[in-house]
Amino acid sequence: MAGKIDFQTDPSRYRHWRVEYDGPVANLFMDVDEDGGLFDGYQLKLNSYDLGVDIELADIVQRMRFEHPEIRVVVLQSGKAGVFCAGANIRMLAGANHGHKVNFCKFTNETRNAMEAAEADSGQKYIAAIKGTCAGGGYELALACNHIMLTDDATSSVSLPEVPLLAVLPGTGGLTRVTDKRRVRRDRADIFCSTEEGVKGKRAAEWRLVDEVVANSTFDETVQERAREFAGEGRDVQGIALGSLDRTFGADGSVRYSTLEVELDRAARKATITINGPEEDAPADMESFAAQEGAAWMLRLARELDDAILHLRFNEMEAGLWVLRSQGDASRVIAHEALLTDNADHWLAREVLQLWKRVLKRLDVTSRSLAALVENGSCFAGILAEILFAVDRCYMMEGEFDGDNRPGAAVTLTGVNFGRLPMGNGLTRLETRFFGEPGAVERARAEIGVPLEAEEAEALELVTMILDDIDWDDEIRIFMEERASYSPDAMTGMEANLRFAGPETMETRIFGRLTAWQNWIFQRPNAVGKDGALQRYGTGKRGDYNMERV
Repeated sequence: MAGKIDFQTDPSRYRHWRVEYDGPVANLFMDVDEDGGLFDGYQLKLNSYDLGVDIELADIVQRMRFEHPEIRVVVLQSGKAGVFCAGANIRMLAGANHGHKVNFCKFTNETRNAMEAAEADSGQKYIAAIKGTCAGGGYELALACNHIMLTDDATSSVSLPEVPLLAVLPGTGGLTRVTDKRRVRRDRADIFCSTEEGVKGKRAAEWRLVDEVVANSTFDETVQERAREFAGEGRDVQGIALGSLDRTFGADGSVRYSTLEVELDRAARKATITINGPEEDAPADMESFAAQEGAAWMLRLARELDDAILHLRFNEMEAGLWVLRSQGDASRVIAHEALLTDNADHWLAREVLQLWKRVLKRLDVTSRSLAALVENGSCFAGILAEILFAVDRCYMMEGEFDGDNRPGAAVTLTGVNFGRLPMGNGLTRLETRFFGEPGAVERARAEIGVPLEAEEAEALELVTMILDDIDWDDEIRIFMEERASYSPDAMTGMEANLRFAGPETMETRIFGRLTAWQNWIFQRPNAVGKDGALQRYGTGKRGDYNMERV
């Protein structure tokens, strides 16, 4: 699978989905183009999907929030007769390299998390309307919805057949959502996940695999009735357009956006992301912010950073160390942020803040070593300061540096650092950082709005290490060379374990198991060997398994 993967699309380019808007209800049809695979070598039959299908879905979920805030209910349904969705395309999985498979599962999970959170975050409820076969990733798509409706006929069923058919596990949180979200009893879940043909009709409802089963003769009518019931009176609000991102790709692997730059040092296996603070003052009010459509700085930066993260994940997989920097006026960053937080009851301000929450969560679960450099002239304030608490290590300049006339390095905390942008574990990044020292969070809270220089930031334990002009270059170089020399597998395991202190949630369980289980199972010969289940799927032969339990 060669070639750069682009995560940007728009409705004019969709090949696999269509949306019909009807007042507060959006009918979202999955109608996958069999010949529209992202790569050669497979057809997307039976509404099966690959990364390209999910890139479009992620775009739809995002645009639903910003371009169609009037929508209260999204009805997810199939545009094909006899099948809802057959799940991830098996030929695609069999032909994909290991890294693509795991990154694909992670991205699809993030998309489903965004669907799942849409009701609480944006007042948009998703209904899955299942007619026909709903298998594997198709059922995981339904599981991400807030309400599942199944038609009661001889063929419609839900299933997670990965274990008996493919010798792998549901890749987008299926097992965890069955037990934690649907609260299916353990022994019933065991039967369900071991049965190729799945579960139909009333039993599916009795086992809580779906919310309701409806007679086939009245199914379509009942689905629309339920959508209208959930939608209520709707909302009279006008969305904004999300235009194309401003980006330029260099021959050296660099990417230039309007708000940030990505530079690649492939020899050092390092990517440097430099965020540029706003050059313009914050808009006067939310009406002015909305008038800029998607060009307002806080929204533009969130979208561009999100795209950069995904680009590096999939297209620069040997860049194992990401270094995050910033340059700009911290006071302007705070002013742009304050417009949103001061107007948090405005739908657009809320959506931009929720987007930042999702982007930072994407950074949290990225399988790369993450470091931040707080240099002279940096603008790590408020939302941008969250990056410092998301990374594995943070280094900060102390004192004057010879020949450097930029403003001194500082970190400024704002109210958003204390609750508005939680991690997947339900805690803020500061609460996670200070899990054993809750008093440290309160000490930091007392310094809201104060530009904290190196010694103050170190005293508050907000950075890993402060370094002066004598030590800066050598210490940073040694750290980067050392990090690049370690086993990427060991780094992925270590970082994923250390980043999420504190309580387990459904979200942390899904990503933790994805990191461990899928990394392991997707490399086992029972699944991916020449006689493994993925390779033999469709031949009539079962996989030839090594039967040792390990």
